Amino acid sequence: MRAGSLTVVSVVSVVSAVTALSVLTAAFTALAVLGPSAPRGQASAAAPRRALPLAGRTVVLDPGHNPGNASHPAEINQLVDVGNGRKACNTTGTSTDAGYTEAEFTLDLARRVRLLLAAEGARVILTQDGDRPWGPCVTERAAIGNQAHADAVVALHADGATPEGHGFHVILPAEVVAGAADTRPIVGPSRRLGLNLRDAYTLATGEPFATYLGGGTGLMVRSDLGGLNLSQVPAVFIECGNMRNAADAARLSTPAWREMAAHGVALGITLFLSGTETGIGGDTGSEG
Repeated sequence: MRAGSLTVVSVVSVVSAVTALSVLTAAFTALAVLGPSAPRGQASAAAPRRALPLAGRTVVLDPGHNPGNASHPAEINQLVDVGNGRKACNTTGTSTDAGYTEAEFTLDLARRVRLLLAAEGARVILTQDGDRPWGPCVTERAAIGNQAHADAVVALHADGATPEGHGFHVILPAEVVAGAADTRPIVGPSRRLGLNLRDAYTLATGEPFATYLGGGTGLMVRSDLGGLNLSQVPAVFIECGNMRNAADAARLSTPAWREMAAHGVALGITLFLSGTETGIGGDTGSEG
């Protein structure tokens, strides 16, 4: 993988030799030690400390739903304008059969990712941090990223598909020009963000691309999500697994696995912001 003169050991070759977490550690180290203009294989001798690869960058993490949404049906069911239509302000999300909710999962994951990105120098903003009784609406979630002039926005979710399906997928914005929505400037960079996120996530967790949508690519393109339609900055969603599938549910419910997932999300964002591309998973996605 290469960003300018930055070179990271080939993901494909490394995966066959070491564990996924070792790869992640090596990748973070390489991104931290080598600046974009540093000669390949040469660390900066001038800096007394390691460089922080995300210094000066702003990342917005959007933990899907809210643990309190179910207690506020009137508020979350109000309709809001997403550019090409009107949708509910927010929803309750899904859960595992054992009762572990998507909202609990996404908030826990967001906090883990925040720690990792902040350690690399990023300014990290959460759209909600368990500090509000419900929401925010999808319109406000998009506005938070826009107002922060975020370099990347990642909405964290888990799916509620049929129990037979398993795996994860990343949702990319379609080209939408309607009302307050104009995604044309962000479609390209959002795709690059999504590709890096998809590849880093599967590397970190071993989770396969979703078997039930996306044609085996781990990608979907959608035009019905307010968080994407109204974004003015690179933005994607990730459905981290299917909570209705027993095997996926077991992983999503395990703190140690969520830590691996957090490393995957953080690495995907870091690779995107460094200009690096993995190129290991293909660049096609399905319309949804």
